Amino acid sequence: MRVLGVDPGLTRCGVGVVEGVAGRPLTMLGVGVVRTPADADTALRLVAVEAGLEAWLDEHRPEVVAVERVFSQHNVRTVMGTAQASAVAMLCAARRGIPVVLHTPSEVKAAVTGTGRADKAQVGAMVTRLLRLSAPPKPADAADALALAICHIWRAPAMNRLQQAAAQHASAAKGRTR
Repeated sequence: MRVLGVDPGLTRCGVGVVEGVAGRPLTMLGVGVVRTPADADTALRLVAVEAGLEAWLDEHRPEVVAVERVFSQHNVRTVMGTAQASAVAMLCAARRGIPVVLHTPSEVKAAVTGTGRADKAQVGAMVTRLLRLSAPPKPADAADALALAICHIWRAPAMNRLQQAAAQHASAAKGRTR
């Protein structure tokens, strides 16, 4: 499975591509950041984020796009920019028919480090170790994007089994009501 992880942000949108399957060593195919100037008009910044993400999608052709679920922060301006960048990532993927999954920050931290309260340094260290890199990806947004991709690869089999079980249960229940 090839996953593009997106750590959304207007100033720095982290992107990382990981390939592999749960239980096997994973391979990083690319990592980086789509940057926009903080003093630019928001609409133009969103266009720049879109262009950057489209380039990553063209180059790496992921099967899934994993985006960090936006959570409430105290700074409304920051959360708005994050939500807008997140929406752009989802739109780019949906336009191409690529499935989008959302993972919470604590879900990603728990999957990669074993604790949902890990700090950025711990996430970076584990991403470095799991992908057998020589140094943690910089900035932290890039490491977070890789962590999102790793999280999805590891969680996808369980998520699929849960969805199949729910579908079977719904189908059985529907059959009983006829």
